[in-house]
Amino acid sequence: MLKEFKAFIMRGNVLDLAVAVIIGAAFGKIVTSLTEDVLMPLIGKIFGGLDFSGYFLILSPEKVPAALQGSSDYAALKKAGVPLLGYGEFITQAVNFLIVAFIIFLIIKGVNKAMTLTAKEQAATPEAPAPDSAEVILLREIRDSLKARP
Repeated sequence: MLKEFKAFIMRGNVLDLAVAVIIGAAFGKIVTSLTEDVLMPLIGKIFGGLDFSGYFLILSPEKVPAALQGSSDYAALKKAGVPLLGYGEFITQAVNFLIVAFIIFLIIKGVNKAMTLTAKEQAATPEAPAPDSAEVILLREIRDSLKARP
């Protein structure tokens, strides 16, 4: 069983998947930072200082602790266990998804273009002719020796 497990782990596609998951997680953190720290503040500035993460509805006002009555701190209310409908957070995540999808689209488009250019370059480069076989060389020698006879 240990040998089978080792063979399974050492397959190329399992290792490729592991690398893809690790790179994907790192890429996700970069995109999350881009969204939360760069794009959403810019979008908020364009739309009059809106902070999308602060938009929510309290579903059960009676469950709001007295210390948080009238609070607009989404994180504190959520931490206190108040049932909330955080549509601002949803907007943030939707924008995050669109950014990730667009970046992946650009990456795939670039890879496809590079592969097309590589294929065109290979097609344009003439291949060297294959070396003549021993039979062809022998036949040429016979032909040449026959021509040389008077």
